[in-house]
Amino acid sequence: MSASEIVNKVWNYAHVLRDDGVGYGDYVEQITYLIFLKMADERETAGQQVQVPNKYAWSKLVKLDGDDLELQYRHTLENLGKQGGMLGTIFRKAQNKIQDPAKLERLIKMIDKEQWSTLPSDVKGDIYEGLLERNAQDVKGGAGQYFTPRPLIQAIVEVMQPKPTDTVADPACGTGGFLLAAHNYMAQHATSKKEQRHLKESALRGNDIVDSVVRLCAMNLYLHGIGGEECPISANDALAKEVGDDKVDMVLANPPFGKKSSITVINEKSGKKEQEKLIYEREDFWATTSNKQLNFVQHIANMLKIDGKAAVVVPDNVLFEGGAGETVRKNLLERTDLHTLLRLPTGIFYAQGVKANVIFFDAKPASKTAWTKKLWIYDFRTNVHMTLKTKKLVKSDFDEFIQCYQADDRSKRRETDKVERWKSFTYDELTARDKTNLDIFWLKDESLEDTDNLPPPDVLATEIVEQLESALDEFRLVEDILNKD
Repeated sequence: MSASEIVNKVWNYAHVLRDDGVGYGDYVEQITYLIFLKMADERETAGQQVQVPNKYAWSKLVKLDGDDLELQYRHTLENLGKQGGMLGTIFRKAQNKIQDPAKLERLIKMIDKEQWSTLPSDVKGDIYEGLLERNAQDVKGGAGQYFTPRPLIQAIVEVMQPKPTDTVADPACGTGGFLLAAHNYMAQHATSKKEQRHLKESALRGNDIVDSVVRLCAMNLYLHGIGGEECPISANDALAKEVGDDKVDMVLANPPFGKKSSITVINEKSGKKEQEKLIYEREDFWATTSNKQLNFVQHIANMLKIDGKAAVVVPDNVLFEGGAGETVRKNLLERTDLHTLLRLPTGIFYAQGVKANVIFFDAKPASKTAWTKKLWIYDFRTNVHMTLKTKKLVKSDFDEFIQCYQADDRSKRRETDKVERWKSFTYDELTARDKTNLDIFWLKDESLEDTDNLPPPDVLATEIVEQLESALDEFRLVEDILNKD
């Protein structure tokens, strides 16, 4: 069967489990565990050494049914999660979410029919990516926030041009889309065995705060043939500690859309769970804020080696928000070469109403003068209307941007009447703007003249609420600072 046929077959069974209360996200997790165990069994049969202890092998599961199967599967997940390396990461905190042994048995038999190890890694990867995308479409489950549109990722990687000797990181890696696209690009240019070994074992680094997502990402890389004994993906809060000396050549990231950082604490008096704002006070940060997006931008800037490159997806508030936002933008302009801004259309993410951009900047050494001389902006939003079903984003939509970007030699960039969406602004022009606001547009918005084309009321309401919440966050931060003093 082709990759798409296998995806359809495996995914169709998700609807059966859905009736039993197993969500699509949980289903993909269970598929992750079972495919890994099946592949390990195939490799052992072929004479390869595998990490899975014999008493938790696939061969033990396929012989069982009923309560014995459910018990064996539960013990398998619990014990493999205690192992080290890639094995321990994939089974980290794993639990059986399929309570009906008959349905679990049917799923195991369905996976048992395929020979996964003999499939080329790109086919296995396509199958798994297909499952992850189907999962992302389950908007109610919130899975979409971990899935960046693949055409956007491909366009970003094409202009960033990671070298086969580079180390590429994503501190909010989700299911690994950026890391895989970077790896594919680097692999095309790897010529020596040393470079190929680097690509497999040490070229990629990923992190996510959500355990279930880390498992999906680790499995995604594994099915693409990436990773040695140690897993390149870790599960922790990337913002919690300062960046050490172990810096990277490139960061590609789409940090979570939510602006607030918070933790759940137990109130000592009432015993109730409450949300407490999480403010990261780090000496390597330019500004102290609870805004998660601004903290990720600062963190990523600190992750880079000198002349290292970053491409980061950020929401509009990062471009115009006052207070900490203004401080972060000024520091980006001064301390890095913030050379490109890509304004993205709405309707391309599974989360509705998201207005996002990609900022591109290079890390630079300390200097008395600002490193950013000119910011080039490509407005791919004004008068562009995308939807997830009727007008989906495709890679060719970025052809003009890629051509304007001039990745081989950015000094060749030019403004031209033929490309209205491409315009440059000098450092002095940017800093003269109120609050160093980078939310810049110049094209005539045709929808403003046609009330029929206004965004839906729920989208407008969401935007108003987001802006009000952003303002309240800044007021609360000022209040906290004043109270401390």
